[in-house]
Amino acid sequence: MLFASFNFDFLGYAPPSWQFGFCGADSSSGASVVAIDNKIEQAMDLVKSHLMYAVREEVEVLKEQIKELIERNSQLEQENSLLKNLASPEQLAQFQAQVQTSSPTTGTQPGTLGASPAPLQSLPPNQCTGPPM
Repeated sequence: MLFASFNFDFLGYAPPSWQFGFCGADSSSGASVVAIDNKIEQAMDLVKSHLMYAVREEVEVLKEQIKELIERNSQLEQENSLLKNLASPEQLAQFQAQVQTSSPTTGTQPGTLGASPAPLQSLPPNQCTGPPM
Protein backbone atom coordinates (compact mmCIF):
# COMPACT_ATOMS: atom_id res chain seq x y z
CA MET A 1 0.00 0.00 0.00
CA LEU A 2 1.61 3.22 -1.16
CA PHE A 3 -0.32 5.68 1.02
CA ALA A 4 -0.49 3.54 4.14
CA SER A 5 2.48 5.32 5.75
CA PHE A 6 2.09 8.76 4.15
CA ASN A 7 1.59 11.57 6.67
CA PHE A 8 -0.98 14.20 5.66
CA ASP A 9 -0.40 16.41 8.72
CA PHE A 10 1.27 19.09 6.60
CA LEU A 11 -2.05 19.56 4.76
CA GLY A 12 -3.87 20.22 8.01
CA TYR A 13 -6.09 17.14 7.84
CA ALA A 14 -5.91 13.38 7.74
CA PRO A 15 -8.08 11.84 5.00
CA PRO A 16 -10.43 9.03 5.94
CA SER A 17 -8.82 5.62 5.61
CA TRP A 18 -11.57 4.37 3.29
CA GLN A 19 -10.26 6.69 0.52
CA PHE A 20 -7.18 4.54 0.13
CA GLY A 21 -8.76 1.18 0.75
CA PHE A 22 -6.96 0.20 3.94
CA CYS A 23 -9.83 0.21 6.44
CA GLY A 24 -8.58 -2.92 8.06
CA ALA A 25 -5.13 -1.58 8.86
CA ASP A 26 -3.98 -3.06 12.12
CA SER A 27 -2.35 -1.20 15.00
CA SER A 28 1.15 -2.39 14.04
CA SER A 29 1.01 -0.42 10.79
CA GLY A 30 -0.06 2.65 12.79
CA ALA A 31 2.97 2.20 15.02
CA SER A 32 5.24 1.90 11.99
CA VAL A 33 3.79 5.14 10.59
CA VAL A 34 4.63 6.90 13.85
CA ALA A 35 8.13 5.39 13.82
CA ILE A 36 8.69 6.53 10.24
CA ASP A 37 7.42 10.01 11.10
CA ASN A 38 9.82 10.12 14.04
CA LYS A 39 12.73 9.06 11.82
CA ILE A 40 11.84 11.72 9.24
CA GLU A 41 11.63 14.38 11.95
CA GLN A 42 15.00 13.30 13.37
CA ALA A 43 16.57 13.45 9.90
CA MET A 44 15.13 16.91 9.30
CA ASP A 45 16.46 18.11 12.66
CA LEU A 46 19.89 16.70 11.79
CA VAL A 47 19.90 18.47 8.43
CA LYS A 48 18.81 21.70 10.10
CA SER A 49 21.57 21.50 12.71
CA HIS A 50 24.20 20.78 10.03
CA LEU A 51 23.01 23.73 7.96
CA MET A 52 23.01 26.05 10.97
CA TYR A 53 26.55 24.93 11.85
CA ALA A 54 27.75 25.53 8.28
CA VAL A 55 26.13 28.97 8.18
CA ARG A 56 27.69 29.93 11.52
CA GLU A 57 31.11 28.85 10.27
CA GLU A 58 30.68 30.87 7.07
CA VAL A 59 29.59 33.93 9.07
CA GLU A 60 32.73 33.67 11.21
CA VAL A 61 34.94 33.42 8.10
CA LEU A 62 33.22 36.44 6.56
CA LYS A 63 33.56 38.45 9.78
CA GLU A 64 37.28 37.71 9.82
CA GLN A 65 37.63 38.76 6.17
CA ILE A 66 35.77 42.00 6.87
CA LYS A 67 38.06 42.69 9.82
CA GLU A 68 41.16 42.09 7.66
CA LEU A 69 39.80 44.31 4.87
CA ILE A 70 39.05 47.13 7.30
CA GLU A 71 42.59 46.90 8.67
CA ARG A 72 44.07 46.85 5.16
CA ASN A 73 41.93 49.84 4.14
CA SER A 74 43.12 51.78 7.19
CA GLN A 75 46.77 50.99 6.37
CA LEU A 76 46.31 52.11 2.77
CA GLU A 77 44.60 55.34 3.84
CA GLN A 78 47.50 56.10 6.20
CA GLU A 79 50.02 55.34 3.46
CA ASN A 80 48.08 57.52 1.02
CA SER A 81 48.03 60.41 3.49
CA LEU A 82 51.75 60.07 4.19
CA LEU A 83 52.61 60.02 0.49
CA LYS A 84 50.47 63.11 -0.11
CA ASN A 85 52.22 64.93 2.71
CA LEU A 86 55.70 63.95 1.50
CA ALA A 87 55.12 64.82 -2.15
CA SER A 88 56.10 68.26 -3.37
CA PRO A 89 53.47 70.48 -5.00
CA GLU A 90 55.24 69.94 -8.35
CA GLN A 91 55.04 66.17 -7.95
CA LEU A 92 51.34 66.37 -7.06
CA ALA A 93 50.63 68.61 -10.06
CA GLN A 94 52.57 66.26 -12.34
CA PHE A 95 50.68 63.29 -10.93
CA GLN A 96 47.30 65.03 -11.33
CA ALA A 97 48.14 65.81 -14.96
CA GLN A 98 49.17 62.19 -15.55
CA VAL A 99 45.92 60.91 -14.02
CA GLN A 100 43.81 63.30 -16.11
CA THR A 101 45.49 62.34 -19.39
CA SER A 102 45.02 58.62 -18.79
CA SER A 103 41.58 57.22 -19.53
CA PRO A 104 40.30 55.58 -16.33
CA THR A 105 37.82 52.79 -16.90
CA THR A 106 36.74 52.22 -13.31
CA GLY A 107 36.53 55.70 -11.77
CA THR A 108 39.65 55.68 -9.63
CA GLN A 109 42.67 53.55 -10.25
CA PRO A 110 44.91 52.01 -7.60
CA GLY A 111 47.64 54.38 -6.51
CA THR A 112 45.88 57.62 -7.51
CA LEU A 113 46.30 59.09 -4.03
CA GLY A 114 42.63 59.94 -3.89
CA ALA A 115 42.60 61.95 -7.11
CA SER A 116 39.28 62.00 -8.89
CA PRO A 117 39.10 61.15 -12.60
CA ALA A 118 38.78 63.89 -15.19
CA PRO A 119 35.17 65.09 -15.52
CA LEU A 120 33.21 63.86 -18.51
CA GLN A 121 32.31 66.47 -21.11
CA SER A 122 28.74 66.46 -22.29
CA LEU A 123 27.01 67.96 -25.29
CA PRO A 124 24.35 70.61 -24.84
CA PRO A 125 20.88 68.99 -24.74
CA ASN A 126 19.89 70.30 -28.21
CA GLN A 127 22.83 68.72 -30.07
CA CYS A 128 22.81 65.18 -31.43
CA THR A 129 25.78 63.00 -32.30
CA GLY A 130 24.03 60.87 -34.91
CA PRO A 131 22.82 61.60 -38.44
CA PRO A 132 19.62 63.66 -38.82
CA MET A 133 16.44 61.65 -39.06
